[in-house]
Amino acid sequence: MAHLASRRTRLLTLPVGLALTASLGFLPTGAAAAAPSDEPAAAAVRTDGPELSYVVNTRTDHGTLKRVRKAISAAGGTVVTSYDKIGVVVVHSQNPDFGTTIRKARGVRSAGATRTSPIVPQATKDIGVQQPLTAAEARTASKGAAAGQDALEPLQWDLPAIKADKAHKKSLGSSKVTVGVIDTGVDDTHPDLAPNFDRKASVNCVSGAPDTTDGAWRPTAGESPHGTHVAGTIAAAKNGTGVTGVAPGVKVSGIKVSTSDGYFYTEAVVCGFVWAAEHGVDVTNSSYYTDPWQFTCKDDPDQGALVEAVTRATRYAEGKGVVNVAAAGNSEEDLAVDAIEDTTSPNDGTTVTRTVDPSVCPDIPTMLPGVVTVSATGAKNLKSSYSNYGLGVIDVAAPGGDSTAYQTPEAPADNGLILSTLPGGEFGYMAGTSMASPHVAGVAALIRSTHPHTSAAAVKALLTHQADATACGAPYDIDGDGTVDAVCEGGKRYNSFYGAGVVDALDAVRK
Repeated sequence: MAHLASRRTRLLTLPVGLALTASLGFLPTGAAAAAPSDEPAAAAVRTDGPELSYVVNTRTDHGTLKRVRKAISAAGGTVVTSYDKIGVVVVHSQNPDFGTTIRKARGVRSAGATRTSPIVPQATKDIGVQQPLTAAEARTASKGAAAGQDALEPLQWDLPAIKADKAHKKSLGSSKVTVGVIDTGVDDTHPDLAPNFDRKASVNCVSGAPDTTDGAWRPTAGESPHGTHVAGTIAAAKNGTGVTGVAPGVKVSGIKVSTSDGYFYTEAVVCGFVWAAEHGVDVTNSSYYTDPWQFTCKDDPDQGALVEAVTRATRYAEGKGVVNVAAAGNSEEDLAVDAIEDTTSPNDGTTVTRTVDPSVCPDIPTMLPGVVTVSATGAKNLKSSYSNYGLGVIDVAAPGGDSTAYQTPEAPADNGLILSTLPGGEFGYMAGTSMASPHVAGVAALIRSTHPHTSAAAVKALLTHQADATACGAPYDIDGDGTVDAVCEGGKRYNSFYGAGVVDALDAVRK
């Protein structure tokens, strides 16, 4: 079968296309095997290693946190920031033995390096290929726009696919609702985003500590347009020009967690979820996996600490009423199987080939408890050729786009990818589960607008209850070559391709 991309990208976009320990299954096994001490034994601390970033997970009481900070210093670490409410401390150290040493300290639940390469300035690179909308395409679309439509809305086949066009006749969503785009940054100067941008809920979390400098949440020149595209799908204003978001009346914020060359490290991701929890964000969208591991293994001392840290952060956010939505990934993998070959990790150093069990080595935050996991569909409402799937993993599905060779939209739309905002006031097409997830985040925002006092759990229940059940259908031969490309398991009401079905924006605005 031909592929839109040869392997999964960190951003779940295709190039052309917390009770902190309540969920023990998502905490590292064997982490407390070593006998604890008040602090590491006094010894000469090495400082000859590369400077790495670590997360240290502890209990949340004041005494433990104070003791652990002392132990961190004794082990040659410097505290960057500490999220005391969830017991996650971000640390830098040049002691190559820091991880092994600090894990022995009394009060430390787990600790691990968040990366395999040193903390150094990194060159920018393009991590996703978008198709800019041409002037001619824009003029043609504008001429075909009906009354009440934004100029480029005729090209947005994805809106009627989830009945968002009908929903907008009833409600555009509430300006009291904010969706946090945890991503590469959002260009809030874009004319389609500026009217709905929530500056107070925006931040740069790349270092692991929040930076609220004005504009710090924006992508800089040469950085990925990914977050801006995601933001437009969620909440591009319905203002007569450009594109229309799924929930064009809600607010959107930029929570930048990606380094200049597209790495989403644990300390930044933790910062992003905690920021959202504490700054009035109602829904978050995560269209990435946490680097450097595509699948992060709980039974590894370093990786297990990363799983625990992000789990604590997502649970904390959910406890504050935040609905966390995440993309399933673009590897065409069945995430419910017992073994997957991972050839891309760690992606910031020397990769190794390893066979992993996703139940032990989850994709984070996508596969964490409580997170809404989204698969992608194309213009023919079939699972996108690249989309991951899995019975018991996928919650709902939404448009993410696909090659027109597989799924062609109806005229006047002629591109099977998703049209949205790009930095600099531009528009363009992208595809991936990255594009599917913000559709669901938008619908969740409409539900929260309609039912403003509902809990995160209730919003998630409505997402699945209101979704349009989508059966597996005929054997999945997306390229028509006579070979089944993926096997859909389950019935019409719930299956491995579409979960509970394709989200329904119209039902979301009905009381």
